[in-house]
Amino acid sequence: MTIAVNTRINKETQPEGYEDFIFELLDQVVTKFPQHQFIYIFDAPYKNMVFQKNVTPVISGPKGSSSLRLQYWFNYRIPAILRKHNAGVFVSLEGICSLRTKVPQCLLLSDLSFLNYPALLKKSQARFYTKFTPAFLAKARSIATVSTLSKNIIADHYKIAAEDIGVIHPSVSAVFKPLDWEEQEIIKEKYTEGKAYFLCNTNSNLINLLKAFTFFKKRQKSNMLLLIAGNIDETFKKELKTYKLRNEVKLLEGLDKAELAKITAAAYAMVYPFLYDELALPVLQSMQCNVPVVISDAGALPVVFGEAVLYFNPENYEDIAQKMMLVYKDEAKANELVKAGKELLLQHQPGKNAELLMECILKAANN
Repeated sequence: MTIAVNTRINKETQPEGYEDFIFELLDQVVTKFPQHQFIYIFDAPYKNMVFQKNVTPVISGPKGSSSLRLQYWFNYRIPAILRKHNAGVFVSLEGICSLRTKVPQCLLLSDLSFLNYPALLKKSQARFYTKFTPAFLAKARSIATVSTLSKNIIADHYKIAAEDIGVIHPSVSAVFKPLDWEEQEIIKEKYTEGKAYFLCNTNSNLINLLKAFTFFKKRQKSNMLLLIAGNIDETFKKELKTYKLRNEVKLLEGLDKAELAKITAAAYAMVYPFLYDELALPVLQSMQCNVPVVISDAGALPVVFGEAVLYFNPENYEDIAQKMMLVYKDEAKANELVKAGKELLLQHQPGKNAELLMECILKAANN
């Protein structure tokens, strides 16, 4: 069977690390199921990507995230590609279906922020997903999401039988792994002149994180630094220039996955102050590196992570700081979190995810 996959990932609407998760997942699927042919559909040239023999990449514009461009791409460009390659099923990995093709579709709906926290999106994006998601769900022959809570929200809000929605738990690349003491020291010398640091890998709620870091520094009087990785918006960069402790905060942009993995593994702890995130892949990455995590209590993640992390109210910077101080001062608690994280990761196995996605694809094709 020929399986066409939308590999266009809009970083404005998808959570941090989602693109890496998707391509890791696809690589596992095409490797595990070599009897199928896969068409990867891009909306722009791809870089530094090596594909398996059963993958054919196709580039088809236009690139863009406006609602009109999205509708044109999915409703006109995609159907033409599906016809040309005689696709038996179309897999969409960012919650959007083509409404103008008869090819059966498998839909992965990973982000429900337009329902639960629309303020995080541009108004046009929130309107687009709010308006068209019912039609996408009706069009899809099979549906999957990334957590049991998300599954229940979709079932309840859109009146879909919960048993008809699959759950593909996110998993993390094997490049994220613990470092020994010497390797950690090398990374700290490179980025922080040997000082310990908290790591944050999200562009969400960073002003409150700065306030929390100030509170932490006043109380602890330590030389701890704060490193922020990922795609950082210009508004925050301007705010940082006026921040009193700006010399103790470092922005790390454009990191490749291997370097991010080392920086994660050398961190004292991960602080994740998101306002809404269904996946929180940086949290799983930290757990896989044996790094303790303090995280927001918003959204689905308290259900996902249970007692494997420390929680704070993301809108209360003092609460964020208190949890940072707790993990900093209480080594036994930090070790307890690391141990719980290892146990939780057993639910997020890459091989199992590949089988779950293929199950969803075959369900669409045969439904």
